[in-house]
Amino acid sequence: MRIVILGAGQVGGSLAEYLVGEGNDVTVVDCDNPRLQALQDKFDLRVVCGQASHPRVLRQAGVDDVDMLVAVTSSDEINMVACQVARRLFRVPKTIARVRESDYLAQEDALFGPEGFPVDVLISPEALVTRRLEHLLTYAGALQVLDFAQGRVQLVAVRAGYGGALVGREIAEQRRLAPGRDARVVAIFRRDRALMPRGDTVVEEGDEVFFISSRQDSREIMHLMRPQDRPYRRVMIAGGGNIGARLAGDIQAQFRVKVVECSLPRCEVLSQQLRQTTVLHGEATDPDLLTEEGIAGIDAFLAVTNDDEANIMASMLAARLGARTVITLINNRVYVDLIQGGPIDIAISPQQSTIGALLTYVRRGDVVAVHALRRGAAEAIEAVAHGDRDSSRVVGRRIGELALPAGTLLGAIIRGEEVMVAHDDVEIAAEDHVILFVADKRAVKQVEKLFQVGLGFF
Repeated sequence: MRIVILGAGQVGGSLAEYLVGEGNDVTVVDCDNPRLQALQDKFDLRVVCGQASHPRVLRQAGVDDVDMLVAVTSSDEINMVACQVARRLFRVPKTIARVRESDYLAQEDALFGPEGFPVDVLISPEALVTRRLEHLLTYAGALQVLDFAQGRVQLVAVRAGYGGALVGREIAEQRRLAPGRDARVVAIFRRDRALMPRGDTVVEEGDEVFFISSRQDSREIMHLMRPQDRPYRRVMIAGGGNIGARLAGDIQAQFRVKVVECSLPRCEVLSQQLRQTTVLHGEATDPDLLTEEGIAGIDAFLAVTNDDEANIMASMLAARLGARTVITLINNRVYVDLIQGGPIDIAISPQQSTIGALLTYVRRGDVVAVHALRRGAAEAIEAVAHGDRDSSRVVGRRIGELALPAGTLLGAIIRGEEVMVAHDDVEIAAEDHVILFVADKRAVKQVEKLFQVGLGFF
């Protein structure tokens, strides 16, 4: 696939790395020539230095002969205009734009589409991250909660803990321990090494366990892996920017929320917007402020400012002063590897959330959703099976018969309104939505081929 990426920042650079690694023909456009040269030295791609929305620059990047344009510069306006220029002048078949400003997103129907900016797919990092944070607050004790099939199926990651009914037992005992509840354990990471689970695999304390189940069963299965966590009630958010304000507004009816913001004018705006939230003026790295506001009784502390170092320092301080769970927003993915598992319980990367959303539109075959996992090393994919037994490698075959690549497990099948956890004797039918966990993203191409129908189908 030929793809032009506008923007060589964290998201653009990471996306380019993903796509080049999968054999795509990638060109990156940016005004920062040293950054472009660093990308070109590291990866097999083309670069063009210039303003991403200018027709001359886009022509130089070859957009008149591409399959897709992805606009992820730091400017919403440049992203929007670039998509318009690409469609109107160069007839680019698919345009994707990252748009952050909530005012634009609130007018999405009027601004985007046939009569407005021709953006086929809008990606809002703030919305993606907020949704993920809300899931973590709702499922106390989870490391990750991802939705598939409009939320009917969930992929949950949890740290196995002492006292969990399945800890020290074989996975096959799950059905006996939770009768009427079904799930598929699709991966176990033990001391950062991936294990492909089988029925006789024993869950050990400290394992990072990924399982797929229906939404109504996910809590019960979580509690097999660790003692039931007390629900979160008190939440403190460090940072009143786009993410902090959006999150507080979404959860203030369910939780007791405090927002700490260092800008007094911003505090005044937030206090008007968030009527059920306590807005505090001050620094989240001030131990006296945190102590006075009862940090020791806070169930979840979330640091979501735009400054990685400030988020890390505030989170470590909150953990030391007694916050029960600490969640930190980190833009530099190098920091994610360094800090998670210490005093900081969960590190979230907006780039990984954004890239997962973008990959949904890059994958071959009929792919409905993609989530990048384990700092991009693994993926969870929702794909649709088409064709019949003659034209498809999956339709009409039992799961146990599929030639899945190493490290790949099929977790669930959605057929109409029915959710079926994947067991070896289940047969895949045409139009089934299939949820897969791919422990090694290098196997994604093989998975894509499985879900592509033969020419005879057409």
